[in-house]
Amino acid sequence: MTSLMIYGIPNCDTMKKARLWLEAQGIAYDFHDYKKVGITADKLNDWADAVGWEALLNKAGMTFRKLADADKADLSRDKAIALMVANPSMIKRPVLEHSGGVLVGFKPEVYAKALS
Repeated sequence: MTSLMIYGIPNCDTMKKARLWLEAQGIAYDFHDYKKVGITADKLNDWADAVGWEALLNKAGMTFRKLADADKADLSRDKAIALMVANPSMIKRPVLEHSGGVLVGFKPEVYAKALS
């Protein structure tokens, strides 16, 4: 296993950009497809400790927007994590674990700074 793990789903455009960027920089990584493999509440809690649960929850995505209003109301960390475990598409993509921490989303300049 490499020191980098990128989490997401393979057909996401942002995921593709992040993976292509890593490959272009010659940076080795492992990929975790949480649509196929799933994601644990423990892992989401670790990320939430690092970046906040709000940063992880993709409220703009179709999966979240299609939820019943009751599911979207009164969001808390525990409720959001339970929703993300049940619906991994609600997790912002990609999530990159590296030796210095956790990055959510993809911006080439942020990756370059964090991984240099």
